[in-house]
Amino acid sequence: MKIVLRTDIEGIGKRGDLVEVSDGHARNYLLPSGRAIGATRHIATQATAMRHARDIANQHAREEAESMARQLVPVVITVNARAGKAGRLFGSVTPAEIVAAVEAQTSVVLDRHKLVIHEPIRSVGTHEVGVHLHPEVEFVLTVEVVG
Repeated sequence: MKIVLRTDIEGIGKRGDLVEVSDGHARNYLLPSGRAIGATRHIATQATAMRHARDIANQHAREEAESMARQLVPVVITVNARAGKAGRLFGSVTPAEIVAAVEAQTSVVLDRHKLVIHEPIRSVGTHEVGVHLHPEVEFVLTVEVVG
């Protein structure tokens, strides 16, 4: 069955895409939940409008992410934490603490879920934290932990 997606659905497509799915999946899940509409001749123009709106929103989000990246890349963010004599922290630096430090020092508001920390920060010094703001915009944030 051909349908037009009203929302992004992982594994199937994005909003406004005209896709072919099994009849049962369309009838039992996608159509009743409002995530898709049946494809007719008149729906094609609506699908085109949905794709156009999606592209404009994506472009705007990418430009905003690039602007944030330009602001944050040259800056070193300082995070205060309690540490022992050997420079080992009591606990670790959390993404929420990093986001709060970024906001306090640069007035840029980040979502803590956008930070990519592969291993916990448990020592004093300079650390690199990945930031994934948009599928096309990723950068490294330099964080200095002071004890």
